[in-house]
Amino acid sequence: MNLNRLTTSFFLLVILGLVACGPSQETKDLQLKAKQMFGALPNKMPGSENDTEALISLGKKLYFETKLSQNNTQSCNSCHNVEGKAAGVDNLPTSPGAFGKSGDRNSPTVLNAGFHFAQFWDGRAPDLKAQAKGPILNPGEMAMPSEAEVIKKLKAEADYPALFAKAFPDAKDALTYDNLAGAIAAFERTLVSSSRFDDFVNGDHKALSPEEQAGLNTFVASGCSSCHNGNLFGGNSYRKIGQVNAYGTTDLGRFNVTKDPSDKFFFKVPSLRNVALTGPYFHDGKVASLEEAVKKMAYHQLGQTMKDEDTTKIVKFLGSLSDKTKTN
Repeated sequence: MNLNRLTTSFFLLVILGLVACGPSQETKDLQLKAKQMFGALPNKMPGSENDTEALISLGKKLYFETKLSQNNTQSCNSCHNVEGKAAGVDNLPTSPGAFGKSGDRNSPTVLNAGFHFAQFWDGRAPDLKAQAKGPILNPGEMAMPSEAEVIKKLKAEADYPALFAKAFPDAKDALTYDNLAGAIAAFERTLVSSSRFDDFVNGDHKALSPEEQAGLNTFVASGCSSCHNGNLFGGNSYRKIGQVNAYGTTDLGRFNVTKDPSDKFFFKVPSLRNVALTGPYFHDGKVASLEEAVKKMAYHQLGQTMKDEDTTKIVKFLGSLSDKTKTN
């Protein structure tokens, strides 16, 4: 056997060895646990099966339309930035409105929002369409005086009447406030993120590093998954902030919607999808770093003083939940 054949045979053996060397039993067990406890995020949001190309295109144009604000300075994207590497937020503690005054709550990410069981921190809107109607008329946000004024403004534009007619071909009067919100919701239903965690759950054992796998184990063992569960890692329940140790806030949360005293200080559990990209954190935006957020949640929600090494592990894992297009 000559040298070339020996070299070829050697490399073939190496390749076969690498192929044969699959995931460890621990990794396979963790993949199964992750699939059972959380699961991968679906590729499409509920309702998107009825969204046409014309409707989505109109919704995207409206999402970036500053004329939906009273002084033509602010769009949906101003607070929920989806351009480039932005992860559906403005990364501010609270967002300034069209006239500069900041609101009381942190702007949550619009990425994957259509998977949530309700919208806003207090759940006052049941779905994306209802949510889209709010900020445009909110005096502290886009500050338009009425639905009628919004429609009057859009009808004065050269392109919107035809675009609405195309997106809503069966409507007698297509350019309505309800249809405006429906179009924005259709665009938002396209904002589905895909992460390395999903790849891991779907069978790619190399998608998470050993450190990230250790972080996932710590995340579950520490009790974080008692609130941050399901394929969104949250977004599916209300919980009291400070359920073990009190959290200092004057915001009454869900109570402002229901007027039920038992709902005081209850907020929608935020999804941890893209959490490494969406700081600052909590409903008030007062926590700057993800490390601090993890420690505070452990203390206020679970009654734990989390060790630095466990915090580091969990933060490492949470990075695997980021949209791959926003991190590459």
